[in-house]
Amino acid sequence: MSEVVLAYSGGLDTSVCIPLLRERYGFDKIVTVLVDVGQPRSDIERGNLRAKQLADEHYTIDAREEFVEKCLFPLIKANGSYEGYVLGTAIARPLIASKSAEIADKLGIKNLAHGCTGRGNDQLRFEAIFRATDCRVIAPMRELDLAREWEIDYAREHGIDVPVTKDKPWSIDENIWSRSIEGGKLEDPYFEPPEEIYGWTKTPSSDRSAQIVEIGFKEGVPVSLDGKQMNGMELIEKLNQIGGEHGVGRTDMIEDRVMGLKARENYEHPAATILLTAHKDLERLVLSRNELRFKVMVDEFWSELAYMGLVEDPLYADLNAFVDQSQKRVNGSVKIKLFCGSAISVGRQSPDALYSQDMVSFDSQTLSQKDAEGFAKYHGFQARLLKRKGR
Repeated sequence: MSEVVLAYSGGLDTSVCIPLLRERYGFDKIVTVLVDVGQPRSDIERGNLRAKQLADEHYTIDAREEFVEKCLFPLIKANGSYEGYVLGTAIARPLIASKSAEIADKLGIKNLAHGCTGRGNDQLRFEAIFRATDCRVIAPMRELDLAREWEIDYAREHGIDVPVTKDKPWSIDENIWSRSIEGGKLEDPYFEPPEEIYGWTKTPSSDRSAQIVEIGFKEGVPVSLDGKQMNGMELIEKLNQIGGEHGVGRTDMIEDRVMGLKARENYEHPAATILLTAHKDLERLVLSRNELRFKVMVDEFWSELAYMGLVEDPLYADLNAFVDQSQKRVNGSVKIKLFCGSAISVGRQSPDALYSQDMVSFDSQTLSQKDAEGFAKYHGFQARLLKRKGR
């Protein structure tokens, strides 16, 4: 019997893959794996129901806590962002791929499939994990060169009820960290996104009063909200709700994909925006100038590897080692003001702050201003010397 494990989301692409794997590839048994990384409960339930109707065997894996602790916490510590994108989909794909590969290994199945197209990044993120196994990798969307409208028609012909139409062909991917929306008219970079595409954030409005939230951190990891200790999942879910009310966390961008194509992407990520803003601000209070300068480079490399799905690359582990070391003093809290789509740091404190109010104050008597004169004489010395020679 020929068998295949399909990384399954419950959406159009992966649902269409099930009959395609039977009809075009001749598989006798199709096993679907749905990995829960914080999708809406309704999506999980709908996906489970659809998989049980279409597939021969189905598994649902609750990886929410693992996703937060092993993927999102390292992301926050590394200020994970690629060209302004907070890496929500990117950081989840290797975990989903790993869980699917584990099921294949457990069942002794040597074929792994995904529903990614040949134009995007996800194919690379899945296959960076899949190809590390001894399984054959199958990508029906890419290999059969399928168009989205063809998929919609094919789904209807096979009685697959998917929440996508030709009028609203949005491709939506959602987890606890972000919600991505693409496809249809959004592929035109000049087209203004309609409000209907947004599900987490209200339209930014100055009619709503500003709100201040205080985020507590321990070794770079968020641990509290407004003084209340929370686990990662609870804190992120709460900030998504609060930030969404203020329209915080919308991104409309032209993104450089790994393969070189530029793509128009739309994202929602209220909690990510708030937490990354707060974390960066706290780092500036506690890390030295040299640490901050070097960490900017580390964060950029970390984000690019995460974007590409190269979380098994040795450099990724090396960078995480540096980041973890740098975060030992990132303790304290930051006040963030939420208003009309913005999240702005308005206060920060830390027991490890490299800040002395007494020394920096205009009224300070701790340091004598006269002591700076010798330093000032040598500051810019070479430039002045060169200028004199030029005369």
